[in-house]
Amino acid sequence: MFTGLIETTGKIISVEERLGTRRIAVSAPGMTVKLHTGDSIAVSGVCLTALDISVDPPVFHADLAAETVARTSLAGLRPGTVVNLELPTPAGTPLGGHVVQGHVDATGTLLGLEPVSPDTDRSQTDWWLRIAVPESVGRYVVEKGSIAIEGISLTVAKFDGKTVSVAVIPHTYAHTNLHSLAAGEPVNLEADVMMKFFEQRQKSKEPAFELTLDYLIANGY
Repeated sequence: MFTGLIETTGKIISVEERLGTRRIAVSAPGMTVKLHTGDSIAVSGVCLTALDISVDPPVFHADLAAETVARTSLAGLRPGTVVNLELPTPAGTPLGGHVVQGHVDATGTLLGLEPVSPDTDRSQTDWWLRIAVPESVGRYVVEKGSIAIEGISLTVAKFDGKTVSVAVIPHTYAHTNLHSLAAGEPVNLEADVMMKFFEQRQKSKEPAFELTLDYLIANGY
């Protein structure tokens, strides 16, 4: 489980085509010292397994299954692409963002990322991020609710049924891959698992009960 609070960014070094999979090599300064072979790591919101880890140089590898390539923005990875990185949240750690599984629902399309105050230093201004979302994700989007975009836990400021608008603070803009993206590019989307859970409960005939974090973890959320 992740929280959508990006720890650092990395860069794709190589993308190797293999039978049925793709293997990527990611340069991740400061991150590989925390990794062991087989550990999970979220790469731009996609939960992957770290393999062939090196501390010097700080590089790890990961295999992308065909499903991952088909469903996520990782299909477009190329050398030099900037990716967001987050390690799983240890049990008992406060949730700073929201519950993020690393299971991407679909990709959306970046429509725009514009400074709120164009005449202000770009390192000081907030940004308006607009994403076109498919219906499969939009059904779980509510204003002031949470959504993971490229693995980043963000709050929905506006939603008109097709487009999600999010206010991005300077820190998030500078310390994630958002500043490297261009209009028209796909972005990974993961809807709030809590919204999925409540939809599931509404469809079931099971009696109401208290929803707890322990229950979510025990049931794979």
